[in-house]
Amino acid sequence: MKKVLVTGANGQLGQCLQKTAPLYKNLEFAFKNSKELDITDVLSIKKTFDLVDFDYCINCAAYTDVEQAEKTPDIAFKVNAEGVKNLALACKKRKVGLIHISTDYVFDGEKNEPYTTDDIPNPINEYGRSKLMGEKYIQESMVDYIIIRTSWLYSEFGKNFYTTILEKAKAGENLAVTDNQIGCPTNANNLALIIVEKLAQNNNFGIENFTDGYSCTWFDFAKKILLENNLTNKVQLEKVKNYRTFATRPKYSVLK
Repeated sequence: MKKVLVTGANGQLGQCLQKTAPLYKNLEFAFKNSKELDITDVLSIKKTFDLVDFDYCINCAAYTDVEQAEKTPDIAFKVNAEGVKNLALACKKRKVGLIHISTDYVFDGEKNEPYTTDDIPNPINEYGRSKLMGEKYIQESMVDYIIIRTSWLYSEFGKNFYTTILEKAKAGENLAVTDNQIGCPTNANNLALIIVEKLAQNNNFGIENFTDGYSCTWFDFAKKILLENNLTNKVQLEKVKNYRTFATRPKYSVLK
């Protein structure tokens, strides 16, 4: 039985993996939240790896607040870059395969056609830069890795675009959503299934893209959420061009 460590277990992807894990009887999972395993703390990582001989590590630990990352980039780089470096070096030392989750925000959004894994990253905000540095640290560590770039993650867990729109709509709030960005909404439950399936099948290592394949604007996505939940006649959805944001965001970040 393969033993799999999952960091960031309290995040939405971590919780989706906890739903998925029981489906795979040949995999034994150890889920660790940030208090149980702090990837910015080398000693915390060592203690966890000393307890069990893991075969794989799925890193779901990340700093994902794009706005705050722009204001306090040191925090984002501490987790998304230095923390990832710590984890990659520990995995390399213990011969543990590393599956790491990255983002469409490593690109600048100027391409106007879907990004492939061969495209050269050029992040335009601090969050994207911190995530790209984490990718580079993984590659430099020479660990066996899969880096999965994904986008616009949502699920029933935590605070994300889907749950926010749903909460506001149910409360009867009118919605103003931008149509100035295009990307691919991705259900974190689908990503969790793909990740675990890769472990079960011993897939090759490298960089991959994964989304649900449906590209749209944030406005389109909000409209779909309202439609799915029969809320289209209960709230007013307004399309806006200007989106108040401290961080610059890629206008087109569709992943192929």
